[in-house]
Formats: sequence, C-alpha cells, structure tokens
Amino acid sequence: MKAVVIDGENLTINDIVNVARNHAKVTLSHKAKEKIQHSRHVLEQLIKEKKTIYGVTTGFGAFGNVNIPVGNIRELQLNLIRSHSVGVGKPSSTEAVRAMMLLRANTLAKGYSGIRLETLGALIDMLNKGVHPIVPEQGSVGASGDLAPLAHMTLAMMGEGEAEYQGERLSGKQALAKAGIQPVTLGAKEGVGFINGTQFMTAIAALAVYDAQTLLASAEAAAALSLEALRGIADAFDSRIHAVRPHRGQAATASNIRSLVAGSKNILTGEKAAQAKLYPQDAYSLRCIPQVLGCVHDAVDYVKGVVEVEANSATDNPLVFSEDRLCLSGGNFHGQPIALAMDFLAAALTIVGNISERRTARLTDENCSRGLPAFLVSSEEKRGVESGFMALQYTAAALASENKALAHPASVDSIPTSANFEDFVSMGPIAARKAEAILWNVERIVAIELLCAAQGADLRGVDKLATGTKAVHSLIRRRVPMLKKDRPLTRDVEKIVEIIRKGQLLKAVKPLVES
Repeated sequence: MKAVVIDGENLTINDIVNVARNHAKVTLSHKAKEKIQHSRHVLEQLIKEKKTIYGVTTGFGAFGNVNIPVGNIRELQLNLIRSHSVGVGKPSSTEAVRAMMLLRANTLAKGYSGIRLETLGALIDMLNKGVHPIVPEQGSVGASGDLAPLAHMTLAMMGEGEAEYQGERLSGKQALAKAGIQPVTLGAKEGVGFINGTQFMTAIAALAVYDAQTLLASAEAAAALSLEALRGIADAFDSRIHAVRPHRGQAATASNIRSLVAGSKNILTGEKAAQAKLYPQDAYSLRCIPQVLGCVHDAVDYVKGVVEVEANSATDNPLVFSEDRLCLSGGNFHGQPIALAMDFLAAALTIVGNISERRTARLTDENCSRGLPAFLVSSEEKRGVESGFMALQYTAAALASENKALAHPASVDSIPTSANFEDFVSMGPIAARKAEAILWNVERIVAIELLCAAQGADLRGVDKLATGTKAVHSLIRRRVPMLKKDRPLTRDVEKIVEIIRKGQLLKAVKPLVES
C-alpha cells in the first residue's frame, strides 16, 4: 500500500480511510517541513520581541487577559494538556483515533501553527508504529475545537495518560517505550497547537461519509431487489420523468434502478398491471425511490465536500502567518461547518432507513405484496406454525424509530463555556457521533430489507430476476441460505451488514450501473 503523503492541502477521505482502517504509512512532504520550520522560526522571534500572543504569552479562554512570564511558557502548555484531558465515556474506536491523529498531523503540516517539526514527527511516528491514545468519546462541545479528545491524544504523546499498543492498553509512557518513541516535551504554543481544532468530529465525519456512500449503493441494490420481489412497476423509473426534474442524484438513482432490473420477468408496466387487474401505480416506497434516494446522494456529496475542505484547513488559534511575521487570533477551531453537515447526513441516512423499512413492511404483508405469502413463510402449510420474517420487520421498525430521535439536530444547540467567553459552541462532536449511530442502524435496516427481498425473489423464482438483481441475490445467498423454517435471524442480519460495510454489494453491481 502506498504511503499517504501529507502537506495540509490534498488529504482525501480515501486517504483517511486507508490510514485509519488499513494502517497505511504516513509521511510528511518536503514543502510541509519547510513551512513548519519557517513558521516556528517566526514564532520564536515574536516571543523574543515580547509580542502579546494569545495562548503563548497569555492564558487561555477567559484567562486570555492574563500575561504569562517567559519562564512559565512551557509550564503553560503542559498544564493546558493536563487540565483539558477531561473526556468521559467509552474509548473512541481505534479507527476514529487514527483518523483524528492523521487529520491533526495534516492541519499542522499546513505550517500555520508555529510548532516544532520534531513534535509533529512524534505524532506521525505514533501513527505509523500503532500507538493509539485512549480518547474518551464524550466531553467536547466543538469549540474551541475538540479540546478534550485532542488533549487526551497529546497527553499520550507526552508519555502520560493511556494508549493502546499491539492490542494492549498501557500507560502512555509504557506504550511509547515499547514502540521506541521518546515522550514529547512541549514547547511554546505546542499545547494549544495540538488541541485547537475540529479533528475529532472530522475524523468521525470522514469515516461516516465513506460508509454512507457504500451504504447508499447497497440501499439502491436492496430497493431494486424489493421491486423485483413485489412485482413493481417500471414506469416510475423512465428517464423522461427525471429529465423534467433534473436533480442530479434523482436521475442517477433512476438510472441505477433501471440498469439493475433490466430484463426482469417480474417487473410490470403500468399498462400490464392494469390488464392484470392490479393498481397501475406503486406505493411511494417503490415509486419514489429515485426522488428519495436521489436526494440522499446529493446530500452525501455535499457533506463529503465539507469534510474534505475541513480536513485540509488550518483550525488552530492563533495562526502564524510567517510571511507577514504576524500571529492572528480567530475562530477557525469552531466546528459549525462539520456540525451542520453531520446533522444533514444524519437526516439523510434516517430517510434511507425509513423508506427501506416501509418496503420490508410491504414484503411481509400479504395484503401489499402482490401474491407473496404472509411474512414470507416458505410454504402454505407452515403458516401460523412458523412466523417467517414477521419479527424481523419489528427490528427494522425499532431501528427506524430510534433514528428519528437521534436525527434531532445537535448543531442548533449551544451551552456557553469558559465563563461566557466561549459563549456559542457547535456541538459538532455530538452531531458526528449521532450520525455514526444512525449509520449503524441503517446498515441493519437495509440488511433486513435485503434478506426479505431475497426471500421474496426465491418465492417468485430466481430465474425471473434481471441480471443485476440476480447478482445481488446470489451474493446474499452465498452468505445466508433461504429461510425454509424458522431460525434466529440476528446472525443472518450481521452477515449481510458485513457485505454492505465491506462494499461487496457495491462491487457486485458496479459493472451494471452508470453512476
């Protein structure tokens, strides 16, 4: 695997995933090294000139008006990290911590933070050698950045706190020693340089966006297989309908569904449905698949753009503008862009789950399924004796309902901190964690639909499926057999979630779809 070269400008979500999940190595570009060294030189000159610099020669937050003697500047940075390591709750996942470390390294690589090159080098060494700080999930309000999570990260760099190394939870000092890394002694501005920023929320956001893209492709595959099992009507996917309402995502989803069901012997036209004495239009959960999933495509694209801009942004405070020999204080640490984007993603994913659950309900309801048996029980004589997929729809409904509560936006909330000095905060980490939880739920809702749709396809006859939907059905059946008699279905759901999460459904249908 190629190393990911960071320069503060070009980090992508795919890069973040490769480092966070695949443990790709990280290196610093030559240009970034030069910018970091120049920035540090300018900062040291300004300190020698006794310039007032927030967080360097002054205290923090409401203590920003307190001047710090030169002899206490190092102590100030050390105390900042210790005092802000106040996170609570369960530890963040290793992949989220790795993503956060990479993102922090990338923003420092821009050369606006005034840190020493060797201090950043220690963070990159930890990433490459697999020393992962223990970072509690809760405690950040998302301005002045993710202070608590980043403080826990930096605490481990100092040889304090805790870290995980080769699967073992150790003290920060022990973990660094086993990896052959020297603890960092922070210099002027390096404490605030490492903890002012949005990298915790952005780490969760980046991984969620990547998984949302994969999930959305799987949701379209599930919708197409449900359309087959329910003998859906093709008219709603006609390109002429979508050309006169030209939202990009809507057209793409309609095209994808058309490709997946092309050649099906199950799919009807409105005219054929009428001739068969069936209602000539489908319910919205089928007829409006392009309009619903299409706008989610557009939402995910928007969120991806926000996250990639944030991943390559300078979010420190103050920022060192070397060419102007100037430190400027501002608010780039404020997490509002990520908070709002993640609330948007949370709502979009909730919609994916809601419409998926409605198709599951139709598949299991004999009054709505155009001839499928109640709850998809495989034989008539077992009706009542066996419950089939009855209870699995309950699970989908429970998860969909939970998502509606989780989708309440965090970004509209604010609680003042630091004696009302930091009087409007983003709640971005909460928005990010809620979106992550919704994503987890929707993966399982879509997995349940896939299981039900595959059962429906079996009952209709697999030979009637289109090439695309047959590929989806085949992938499911390689992992989970048809339900011929009642069995616990939890493991079946998780097996399908695995193929969703690993992108196997996306890979199966990609050659067949345009977008």
